[in-house]
Amino acid sequence: MNESRDKASPDDVAFLQVVGERVRNARARRGMSRKILARDSGVSERYLAQLEGGAGNISILLLRQIARAMDLPITDFLGDRPPLGVDQALLLRQIEDLSGEQLQELQAFVRDRFGIAASVKRHIALIGLRGAGKTSLGQRLAAAFGLQFVEMAKEIEIEAGLSLNEVFDLYGQAAYRRFERRALERVTADTAPKVIATGGSLPSEPATYAHLLTNCFTIWLKARPEEHMGRVVAQGDLRPIAGQSEAMADLKRILTQREALYARADMAFDTAGKTLEQAAADLAAALRAHPAWLAREAAE
Repeated sequence: MNESRDKASPDDVAFLQVVGERVRNARARRGMSRKILARDSGVSERYLAQLEGGAGNISILLLRQIARAMDLPITDFLGDRPPLGVDQALLLRQIEDLSGEQLQELQAFVRDRFGIAASVKRHIALIGLRGAGKTSLGQRLAAAFGLQFVEMAKEIEIEAGLSLNEVFDLYGQAAYRRFERRALERVTADTAPKVIATGGSLPSEPATYAHLLTNCFTIWLKARPEEHMGRVVAQGDLRPIAGQSEAMADLKRILTQREALYARADMAFDTAGKTLEQAAADLAAALRAHPAWLAREAAE
């Protein structure tokens, strides 16, 4: 591949670098190490390192040449879904350049115009990186509001009939995602309001995250990377200590890749520099004063 890459045009080199960056960023959003991705995909760590470094196999370039010759996007040849129809393709092209605010306005228009009713957000869901305090704050928030507390990790184990480690070891992350989606649908279908502590990587799965945002008042728990790391170690996971600089770099990269996703939450709450009890009291007060929560209470 190195010899072929040396002969590649600057455009080809740039394309391979973009592909590599997208693979690396997608891996970061899911919190997967290269070793785990290699195991689950059946692709060697060496090739993944080459791919993420912008030295992907020449077949990627050949496929792009074929797509260009037919004036089609390369995505038409990839994935499990059939190519888009004319109307779908035109609509997608028209919304590509819309800002995040414009997209949200469009979503509201489509919902109102075509009678797609917004779901009642009966539940509270906490999102954020591991060590954000989703479990400890979630338990206290549930007690403060008289609600049931649900830990999604336990619900996924119930759904799978296996421990999380066994799910990953036997079936890989793809199966974990399926169990996570089914468990979330089951939990949110129960109309009894509850506080739900989610897995840190849930927002990286678009369909599952969309379901969460639709059915739950979602709160992003934020903290400084150093605090995330310290809390993970305090929970008894000593792995970050072994390679602290590398672990911190990975954590910051994951946060960077997920930040825009976490920001889609209804509310953000910063726990930095606060004790657990102070954070719990402040979170409950902030939720009670939030306009969207007040509107929800009034509607009920």
